[in-house]
Amino acid sequence: MAAQSAKSSTVDAIDQAFVRQELYGTVHENTFSGALSFMRRLYSKDLRGCDFAVTGVTFDSATTNRPGARFGPQAVRAASVNLAWGPPWPWGFDPFDRLAVVDYGDCDFDHGRLDSVPLEVERHIEKILETDTRCIVIGGDHYITLPIVRAHAKRLGKISLIHFDAHSDTWKNEDEKGRIDHGTMFYQAVQEGIVDPKTSVQVGIRTHNSDPLGFTWLDAQWIHDNGPKRAIKEIHNIVGTSDAYLTFDIDCLDPSCAPGTGTPVCGGLTTAQAQEIIRGLGELSIHGMDLVEVAPAYDVGEITALAGASLILDFLCTQAQNIAPKIRRPD
Repeated sequence: MAAQSAKSSTVDAIDQAFVRQELYGTVHENTFSGALSFMRRLYSKDLRGCDFAVTGVTFDSATTNRPGARFGPQAVRAASVNLAWGPPWPWGFDPFDRLAVVDYGDCDFDHGRLDSVPLEVERHIEKILETDTRCIVIGGDHYITLPIVRAHAKRLGKISLIHFDAHSDTWKNEDEKGRIDHGTMFYQAVQEGIVDPKTSVQVGIRTHNSDPLGFTWLDAQWIHDNGPKRAIKEIHNIVGTSDAYLTFDIDCLDPSCAPGTGTPVCGGLTTAQAQEIIRGLGELSIHGMDLVEVAPAYDVGEITALAGASLILDFLCTQAQNIAPKIRRPD
């Protein structure tokens, strides 16, 4: 890895997704031009020395309403350049000064062989985790979280789920092999024994399900009544010291904040509420994150994609505060 700081690099300050010479730091680049990686991070398959790999899963064939989340990774990457110019508010530091993060590109799969997709996604995530690099995944519909969690559970054992959503996604799956449906995958995860509902929490729920399968719900009305600070405390109490995975369905947000999604439900969280909660979770042992269900065809002024990029950035800031990077950036 080059010792030269990215901030003082003599290379052209454009297309940092391809020309940056090291993994750390931020180089200001015009938001209206250049290659659109996530937060202008280097596109790379070389994960040596990386703390996080951002990757896309462009799959939306499990959607039950409006399709289009396959374009979510493109949209979130494009919106992220609005944030990629300096330390994010209110953190006061640049997480990329502390963490080595690359854009790993997208998962490759054959869209004409639907039954093969779950295994292809699982193998894609396993390949990243095998290098001791953590994942941030941009979807895609929410079904993709099941193979992602399977890959994590192979390394960690049964994990706790921190799940932001308008829907519980625990509706019963009658198919023993596992239905490819973005409303049943956490039922499947519980049946497979890879998620522990007793130490898991679902935030923002506002659709009926008579059987929460043992998950604790901090539903949308509870959040509105009690506020983000109380939610942070409850999530800490529920998850405790267990190994956790964070999954954020963008329809957790109210449609006024996130119209660009396939199954919008009124009465949801504001972007500010969701950001405050995520900012308070840094002390938990969270091993990865996904942000799913951004469908840009229904978006307005990129506000949904920008919300998604902002939530991922806040998560990265929590990790920059609370985990030791693999390689310290040279002074």
